[in-house]
Amino acid sequence: PIGLNPKQNRTMLEIHRDGYVVLDGLLTSQECDELRQRMAEIVERMDVPEHCRTTFSTYHDEQLKKQGNADYFITSGDKIRFFFEKGVFDDKGEFIVPKQRSLNKVGHALHAYEPLYEKVTHSPKVQGIAKKLGLVSPVILQSMFIFKQPGIGGEVTPHQDATFLYTEPLGRVMGVWIALEDATINNGCLWFIPGSHKSGITRRMVRTPKGTFPLTDFIGREQAYDEEKFVAAPVKKGGVILIHGEVVHRSAENTSEESRHVYTFHIMEAQQTRWSPDNWLQPTEDLPFPPLYT
Repeated sequence: PIGLNPKQNRTMLEIHRDGYVVLDGLLTSQECDELRQRMAEIVERMDVPEHCRTTFSTYHDEQLKKQGNADYFITSGDKIRFFFEKGVFDDKGEFIVPKQRSLNKVGHALHAYEPLYEKVTHSPKVQGIAKKLGLVSPVILQSMFIFKQPGIGGEVTPHQDATFLYTEPLGRVMGVWIALEDATINNGCLWFIPGSHKSGITRRMVRTPKGTFPLTDFIGREQAYDEEKFVAAPVKKGGVILIHGEVVHRSAENTSEESRHVYTFHIMEAQQTRWSPDNWLQPTEDLPFPPLYT
């Protein structure tokens, strides 16, 4: 389980204590630029049918309305699909902003189908971090490119990743959040409540029975958090934040003129772990969860 044997090294110690750790220099500036350039090419060629133009939200009620009814979202685990910011389409579903500036994120299988992203995901540095953390049989659950668009990049409300990526036992999921540009307080860096990963979770997003709507629902509610407990976690371009699956984190709207591009993916320790069949994300015949170690 992530966070055990904390005296082994600094990375382990900080995840055990705080639920996250910021590390510099995972990627070079050139590697960051190559990932961003490749994403620009993917976006330039995207062709999303009008009925699939789904806006992404972390607000409880909007999640049920948008993602909850969207087959496009719930079947995206083994595909590369596009999710948009609010207010980027007119009443006819046409773009009212340049499409490069319209996206919230692209996910959730970049690690499987895009060679540059696959290379970063399975890089010796990432594998080395996982081994330092004592992970024996880690697998890749999902991956995303997050845009945090200048001026319109939406707020991500306080949440725990285990709400969406639930395991038995808990404590087996870790986010790897790589800054492809400087992530600052001005452009919407992450904020954490240190130590909040030690209190369990208060809600779960689950699939509903087949043939019912919405396609997903929540058990429980996100609790109210004291804003004064959140600590900013700015990170330089090429740096990474390792995120325990139960630590509470959020990010503010990006009201600056600078984007905050990120490549992020989630790892699960598969040894002696049960992946919940109720999670929205499920392995498929086309894409079982691939092992991290290669």
